[in-house]
Amino acid sequence: MGDGRWAMTENRVPHELRLSRRVQFSETDVAGIVHFSNFFRYFEDAEHELWRRAGLSIHPEKSAIGWPRVAAACEFFRPLRFEQEFEVCLRIVEIDRRTIRYEGTITRGEERIAKGDWKIACVTKFEDGTMKSAAIPAAVSERLEPFVHRTSDIEHRESDIARRTSEH
Repeated sequence: MGDGRWAMTENRVPHELRLSRRVQFSETDVAGIVHFSNFFRYFEDAEHELWRRAGLSIHPEKSAIGWPRVAAACEFFRPLRFEQEFEVCLRIVEIDRRTIRYEGTITRGEERIAKGDWKIACVTKFEDGTMKSAAIPAAVSERLEPFVHRTSDIEHRESDIARRTSEH
């Protein structure tokens, strides 16, 4: 994956993406722990890998749409230090007409290090740099659908997928 720091891990659950990684020295601060901003990078790297696994790119060249973050939060439980290995687990928890919401966890062995959640919005990009909210293209939502975490099978009916797709 990109810079070679990431390794795929065997997925225990089909709707999750799991990546393993080692903390790089440049990611630590003067206290010797990973700087908080890097946790958002870890989650974003996993998000981009999920899109690649779905056969997509979150930022294709010359695309008329973009995917800015409209909300992001991270809760920290334990520090990570240089050379420590950790795992990022990512899942999509909701795709609606215009946004995608993710949840992620970072663990080290059985230790919970951090959890995050964020939302991206589909927007049309204009030449003057402005953006306007747009419907998620059906081709994108269909490819990401296998990664959507459902709390029950009743939420994952084919009729629901078809209904959401026809709304676009």
